[in-house]
Amino acid sequence: MSNNVVVKSSASIGFPGLLTLLFIGLKLTGYIAWSWWWVLSPLWIGFCFILAIVVFALIMAIIAKCLDQIGENNE
Repeated sequence: MSNNVVVKSSASIGFPGLLTLLFIGLKLTGYIAWSWWWVLSPLWIGFCFILAIVVFALIMAIIAKCLDQIGENNE
């Protein structure tokens, strides 16, 4: 009886992380004179995506609730 357990793990920095590291390197070496807000802006990508999904879900929930109330009032 043999129990073969294979665990694969991969962690990567991803495109936004690489882009952030590139921008930081360019900023520190003086090749770009951007504000730190713009240098670190690739880190916002994931946050903005999740925020957009949450806002969309909230808007859809509000619309569904309003439509349910309208339907109950018409009965």
